[in-house]
Amino acid sequence: MTLVHCCVKELEDFFIRIGPVYAALVATTFTWSVTALGAAFVFFFKSMRRSIYDAMLGFTGGVMIAASFWSLLAPSITYSEKLYPGYAWMPAAVGFVLGALFLYSLDKLLPHLHINFGEEESEGMKTKWHKTTLLLLAITLHNIPEGLAVGVLFGAAAGGYAQDMIPAAIALALGIGIQNFPEGLAVAMPLRRLGASRFKSFWYGQLSAVVEPVAGVLGAIAVIYIQPFLPFALAFAAGAMIYVVVEEVIPETQRDKYTDVAVLGFIGGFTVMMILDVALG
Repeated sequence: MTLVHCCVKELEDFFIRIGPVYAALVATTFTWSVTALGAAFVFFFKSMRRSIYDAMLGFTGGVMIAASFWSLLAPSITYSEKLYPGYAWMPAAVGFVLGALFLYSLDKLLPHLHINFGEEESEGMKTKWHKTTLLLLAITLHNIPEGLAVGVLFGAAAGGYAQDMIPAAIALALGIGIQNFPEGLAVAMPLRRLGASRFKSFWYGQLSAVVEPVAGVLGAIAVIYIQPFLPFALAFAAGAMIYVVVEEVIPETQRDKYTDVAVLGFIGGFTVMMILDVALG
């Protein structure tokens, strides 16, 4: 057994011992802390080349798309075959659509502004909130499905699926954590460029991911107490993540001349998440 698999086995045993809710909390706290680590780079650099930023965004999108299928939709269909024989397609389809509609509703209601968009391009309900606040809300919206996805996978372990779901949950948490590092940097740098202090830029950069532990714990609890809800919850998280990628991440990578760099970043992120999920999950 390789060193990597030994470490994964130790993590599996640890997460089984502490239970799914605490496991979801620990895993999503890890993904939040990696965001904070990325945001901390604002103390050393004031700006970031647009090509690097677009590559990071592309990487983020690739991780989220790969995770949506291998970590969420595929398991949703697998468990639907056990829980809903003859209707395996139904929970995945319904959950996927509801997840997208949930993010669509938040997108229309919550005032927010995507990074590198002008203030006149703000979305959601009209408000006079400061641009910094709108940027923070946009990234917070982005992070809800990420935390939810990790929590749902750990919550699935309570249904007797520990051997199947915990390795996949570990792989997903690692993938989300990896893509959160450039995400934290990509949030803090534009704020610094707008004139915010280094500390304020860092604070808002890490704050954008605080929602992940909250969403993760809620997702774990929901699955634990409503077991037949598991396939729907997995697909729900996938639909929410796909909505974020198509509505936010990809459009942001297409606003400058580095679209090819963004695509290569996307391929890299997709490949990394695919390897993590297949190798560990």
